[in-house]
Amino acid sequence: MKILEIISLFVILVFFSCKNQPSKSDYQIQGIPFNEVKISDQFWSPKIEITRTVTIPASFAKCEETGRVANFEKAAKKEGKFGTEYPFDDTDIYKIIEGASYSMSVHPDPNLDHYVDSLITIIGKAQEGDGYLYTARTIDPNHPHVWSGNERWMNESILSHELYNSGHLFEAASAHFQATGKRNFLNIALKNADLLRQVFTPGKRRDAPGHEIVEMGLVKLYRITKEKKYLDLAQYFIDSRGKENDPKKAYSQDHKPFILQDEAVGHAVRAGYLYSGVADVAALTGNTDYVSAIDKIWENMVAKKFYITGGVGSRGEGEAFGDNYELPNTTAYNETCAAIANVYWNYRMFLLHGDAKYIDVLERSLYNGVISGIGQDGKTFFYANPLECDLKYKFNSGGHLDRQPWFGCSCCPTNMCRFLPSVPGYIYAQGENKLYVNLYVSSSSKIKLNGKNPVTITQQSLYPWDGNVKISVSPEKPGKFTLCLRLPGWSKNQPVPGELYTYYKPGKEAVSLTINGENVSFQADKGYAVIDREWKQGDLLNLSLPMQIHQVVANNAVKEDLGKVAIERGPIVYCLEAIDNENIDNLNLSETSELNAGFSPDLLGGIETISSSDGNGENRITAIPYFAWNNRDIGKMKVWIPKK
Repeated sequence: MKILEIISLFVILVFFSCKNQPSKSDYQIQGIPFNEVKISDQFWSPKIEITRTVTIPASFAKCEETGRVANFEKAAKKEGKFGTEYPFDDTDIYKIIEGASYSMSVHPDPNLDHYVDSLITIIGKAQEGDGYLYTARTIDPNHPHVWSGNERWMNESILSHELYNSGHLFEAASAHFQATGKRNFLNIALKNADLLRQVFTPGKRRDAPGHEIVEMGLVKLYRITKEKKYLDLAQYFIDSRGKENDPKKAYSQDHKPFILQDEAVGHAVRAGYLYSGVADVAALTGNTDYVSAIDKIWENMVAKKFYITGGVGSRGEGEAFGDNYELPNTTAYNETCAAIANVYWNYRMFLLHGDAKYIDVLERSLYNGVISGIGQDGKTFFYANPLECDLKYKFNSGGHLDRQPWFGCSCCPTNMCRFLPSVPGYIYAQGENKLYVNLYVSSSSKIKLNGKNPVTITQQSLYPWDGNVKISVSPEKPGKFTLCLRLPGWSKNQPVPGELYTYYKPGKEAVSLTINGENVSFQADKGYAVIDREWKQGDLLNLSLPMQIHQVVANNAVKEDLGKVAIERGPIVYCLEAIDNENIDNLNLSETSELNAGFSPDLLGGIETISSSDGNGENRITAIPYFAWNNRDIGKMKVWIPKK
């Protein structure tokens, strides 16, 4: 046995003997589920509604049109040829069903429910007798997809995506069961999971999943069934990583045992899904080595590999993280799915640690890098999200410069289907006698703190355009508990945790808070304004966050951004588009440039724009939110502007 294999085996044995002791607990902080939060928000409500009425139906139609549904029909009959491009195309249907389930839990829709059930019937017929579900092989086992290998699982750690398909199946089936109470899809998922449990076990197979997400999916099955075998399998997959200590396997985070990893590397979507799954398993098992590893990886990502827009994964080659401070603009990849995965991961980091810095990162990704991936029409998309477009470099999947209705690899459109309906679930959370307000979104929820006194909390705001937030706190009975209001990093002159980005001139305005009309001082802890008091019905807070316009500068180690600034206001990062700036290549910001914000209700669905001119009225610029670019015309764009 090679010495590296011996070391790897030793690490794994020590890990199992010392750190695999189940905890009686879960996350010490629990999120309030999205379907228990009613939103009435001028920013998010239209986006969620267009997802329900346009994005989900259009994506189902594309699955019909492109042969994804037909793949399942062929698999049921075991005849024909696999009709699409990739062996993971099954997951597009799973993700849309997940999004449709989320939508139906808030907006019951009998027609959609019937259609989803019809798809589930087709999927069930495609499942093989032992639970195997993978149309790229089942249709014609003697001639499977070229990525799949001649036998089941043999290419799992490389290209087959068999476990990736299973992971999205588990996520979708869990969502469908929780939304409808039906077991038709859940039973399909459990049958597949039980097969995995038989195959991936010591003495049989110990493949590290090539594209992670099965870990997250298995945890969801565990939460529903309470059967520990699913949690054990999720941990088994995590501990299967790095068995060969091969640096070439960093692409799929398989280059060393997970507990020895300390840097964000490889395919950025896979990485984000893995880190999310690790956080879930760590919370449920009390595994401190897992927490230590993802803490180190997070510090590396946010300090050296994070874009100002909240994007991650700078390299188009491998859709991957680059080296430290490798953050190009024109060639920035920043896959939409990677931004979504970053939200998943950072939310779990908050649930583990209760620190607002993780929500700061989440918010930056959410308001910029995620929603830039979907057009205002709800049915055109970006796969990659660069920070500059020069009309020369074809940055998007398939070489496109503009938004597309679909892609050969259409993971991003279908990921938006499942993500956007879940946004209300990131607003509130609760810990031990603590109620957290993480995002400022007009909404209401009735929350039972510690399972006892119900508290109705309501927000009213015009966030992200306005920093004034009214919050009503009404417990059924007067009671003492702690309210934690997030103080966004940008409101305290820190755009992101660490020193990767700073403000050129820090703002002078401060956060202010009143309760029932009286100014109050508050204790700040872990990025929250902490108010511990006896609350009664109708208590009203007014939180004022300073919405100053800031110029952002990058760390000098980011060579692409030397001598440049980015503009942001509140959580929104801005960009210049050629359609608004005729001489875009020659524009700059000088010491005398005055920046002013103004709301344009008829522009791009209603946005806050920023304009500038220098002291003599020349060198005028108009900046729009980055998420809204390329909705009017194909043209040049830039986030980072030369500083004169």
